[in-house]
Amino acid sequence: MLRWFSCRRHPRGFDAVTVAEIADAADVSVNTVYNYFPAKEDLFFDRSAGLVDRMVRWVRGRNKGESAAVAVLRELREEIEAVSPRVGLMPGYAAFMRVIEDAPALRSRLWAIGQEVQANLEEALREETGAADDDPMPHLIAGQLGWVHSTVMGVIGREMVKGRNPGEVSREALVLLDDIEDLLGENVLNYAVRAVE
Repeated sequence: MLRWFSCRRHPRGFDAVTVAEIADAADVSVNTVYNYFPAKEDLFFDRSAGLVDRMVRWVRGRNKGESAAVAVLRELREEIEAVSPRVGLMPGYAAFMRVIEDAPALRSRLWAIGQEVQANLEEALREETGAADDDPMPHLIAGQLGWVHSTVMGVIGREMVKGRNPGEVSREALVLLDDIEDLLGENVLNYAVRAVE
């Protein structure tokens, strides 16, 4: 309800709405809002925790004989094929993205979430491979996988903002994902392969 009030219903937009107004609409105190959401932007991105650790879960859950990159590509492909709301393929996503486009604070928070995703993925890759602290590969691979994810999500977001059909965008995103996979080198595609034992 809080996110709905702050982004969809209020004509002044996200930046102009105060936490006090949101608290009043939800019939709670401002302190209660801040107990659950450290910043106003967190009201909007209330499901960011699932996004922040999503690629880490994919990498840690990869199959035997599967690399980190192949696991990420497989999981993304499955969500796109399923026309999943988790990748923005749903009615209403255009309105969500327009609010972000119109609010510098939300764009900044989205960028910060992306940085957190990459840092968490790098840490997981170090743990999974036993890489030393001065080994640059986990950082480089996390950057490449972050690029894959953000590129696909960015294209889906742009197309959904145009009011396109989620099924059509899904088919185009699958082609894009194939093109992206072709661009990835063997060092990326074969990094952190889970042992077959």
